[in-house]
Amino acid sequence: MAHVVIIGGGFAGVWSAAGAALARREADLARRDADLSITLIAPNDHLVLRPRLYESDPDSAKVELRRILGPIGVEHVRASVRTIDTGRRVVVADGRELGYDRLVLAAGSELVRPEGLPGAERLFDIDTLDGARRLERRLRGRDGYSAVVVGAGFVGLEAATALAARGRVLLVDRSDVVGHELGPGPRAEIEAALDELGIERRLGSTVTEVGDGYAVLSGGAKVAADVVVWAAGLRAGGLTRQISDDLDRLGRVPVDRWLRALPEVFAAGDVAAAAYDAEHTVMQACQHATPLGKVAGYNAAADLLGVPPREFTPGPYVTCLDLGGAGAIFTRGWNRRVMASGAEGAAVKKLINQAIHPPVDDAEKILAAADAVYLDLPFFPRDQNEDAGEVITAA
Repeated sequence: MAHVVIIGGGFAGVWSAAGAALARREADLARRDADLSITLIAPNDHLVLRPRLYESDPDSAKVELRRILGPIGVEHVRASVRTIDTGRRVVVADGRELGYDRLVLAAGSELVRPEGLPGAERLFDIDTLDGARRLERRLRGRDGYSAVVVGAGFVGLEAATALAARGRVLLVDRSDVVGHELGPGPRAEIEAALDELGIERRLGSTVTEVGDGYAVLSGGAKVAADVVVWAAGLRAGGLTRQISDDLDRLGRVPVDRWLRALPEVFAAGDVAAAAYDAEHTVMQACQHATPLGKVAGYNAAADLLGVPPREFTPGPYVTCLDLGGAGAIFTRGWNRRVMASGAEGAAVKKLINQAIHPPVDDAEKILAAADAVYLDLPFFPRDQNEDAGEVITAA
């Protein structure tokens, strides 16, 4: 029996499993030989909805894997992969060897942690469910705390604005502007939101020491800090180095339009340097991880079953940034033109947070979702006379 192995239990991994199961069903309906087993390897029992880990109840941001994988006939091996032997077509998971005919690497990304920072063990993060739980426990029942958030990108801005609801927040970033990676498009709205929430900024700076109740900034200033939250960048998981020596600046594996990295290996999600268009690669975000997974998993199985492969053709790029009590910002395009902000943006963000939940317990709904590479989201233009009623897509 042919075997597809998927490494990773995040959005890309789960949707790779569903995509592979969809290809298997299509082969069966076409009366082809669909004798294929699918195994997903991940150490945890839950899909963690990382885009929601800034919220006050981290445990609400998870879905049981068995409720997704079980109905579609995918085995879940609870283990961590340390070795990929592409020559022998074997992965080693907690000491156990598993052979594969096709592999999907969907191992996700990890926080870029500071090296040599005094007091680094005191840092908090919202990169993982355990990290978000630890932060929530630290601040549970407390008001008027002092928090320092290091990193003014997507994650740092959402963390800072959420924390501002019950405490004083200082946002620190090496860049001279907030939201550097977001570009100038939404910057005015972000700055206005930070002002509204009373969030102080120290730009062109970073934290050089974390102590008991304080942090030291690179200029030498010592500031009060009940918590220091590190949100300064993501990088693809280290397994990519076992697939290719030709990684991009984020440690991602280059793939072709079918998401193939090697003849027997596909990549999806935060580990894949897939082309969005002639000028851009995909973002390390669930918006792209979801369709990447659907296509990579489908093609890995299709390759073995004689089913025609699918090209990765992502939908229009959008972003939606939660800004706590100041609402949210919804943007369109790579110039991130603001289409909705404040309460209107928050309504879009709420819909997105609902939409990223996969269907559970129902094989037909799960496979139908795997077949839908694009996810339609309502589009609210700032000028109701411009593009009124348009619907854009964000997978």
